Amino acid sequence: MEEWILKRLDEIKSRFEEIEVLMTKKEIVSNQSEMRKISKEYSKLKTINELWDQYNKILKDTNDTKELLKSDDDEISTMAKEELEDLNSSLEKVYSELNKELIPKDATDEADAIIEIRAGTGGDEAAIFGNDLLRMYTRYSENNKWKIKILSSSHNEFDGIKEIILEISGEGTFSKLKHESGVHRVQRIPKTESQGRIHTSTATVAVLPKSEDIDIEVKEDDVRTDVFHAGGAGGQNVNKVATAIRLTHIPTAIVVTCQNERSQLQNKLQAMEILKSKLWDLELQKQKSEISEARKSQVGSGERSEKIRTYNFPQGRVTDHRLKLTSHNLTEFMNGLIDEIIDPLMKDEQAKKLISQKN
Repeated sequence: MEEWILKRLDEIKSRFEEIEVLMTKKEIVSNQSEMRKISKEYSKLKTINELWDQYNKILKDTNDTKELLKSDDDEISTMAKEELEDLNSSLEKVYSELNKELIPKDATDEADAIIEIRAGTGGDEAAIFGNDLLRMYTRYSENNKWKIKILSSSHNEFDGIKEIILEISGEGTFSKLKHESGVHRVQRIPKTESQGRIHTSTATVAVLPKSEDIDIEVKEDDVRTDVFHAGGAGGQNVNKVATAIRLTHIPTAIVVTCQNERSQLQNKLQAMEILKSKLWDLELQKQKSEISEARKSQVGSGERSEKIRTYNFPQGRVTDHRLKLTSHNLTEFMNGLIDEIIDPLMKDEQAKKLISQKN
């Protein structure tokens, strides 16, 4: 095991023992906020500490078994050899699990996700492609047993998406979906094309962590609230009563619109949730820009303006440009089977984090 890992594990063990003592102190127990914070850290370190103890036990058994290999008794020597194979296999497995647990976790990894899909260049075809992406993420969420809630949407006359905002909740949502942020490009013959020519269109996807349990202060004076009539496809009004809400955060110029709920209050509450998530994400982006290049380990440059993927329908392939991965299962991919690209992206991110921690 590398020296830096041993050092890190010793630090974790010391901190774990320190927390065990802290959790018995009256001033901690009586402070709910502090106790919750300490308990969360305890839970995270407990897994690593248990794996480390397990690793050391197997290592000791391995060394003891190696001594038995020297026995003059052939039967004992043979049994020791077989046991040693099992112990080495177990040691490898525990070492692998330890490595995973040692990967630094982002503050947002356990958060639910808010996804914004917007039509980019390409007119009506871009909006239709946006609808295809919505279907892809919906199927992917269903496969993972995640819950989807539409917070706001705007469609064109072809039922394509001008803009839609979703909240996706469930285990691992943001940690998986964050790699979808960027420009998605489609190459195909549009339904609106009469001469059979291949067009290139784009849609942008932004994935934000939901700001649950995060202290984001939004001052009342910093937000302008506008109320208007909710619109349907083609722009016609679908409500006689003005219930749609538009919030403008004056210091950052962030604008959030919500019109899917029937009451003005519900729309305002949802719009405020989205605004807080955007402000949290803005703060996270600022923090990331201040960290060294080695720690900026998000796949690609991490910029939302970056073209991350191309969906080529005539050739039935999808290419992710960050790791230069190509899948020829475009139909299955559009039906939500996107782990064949998401999994390598997650592994690449983990590898870069480990290198960053090592350095």
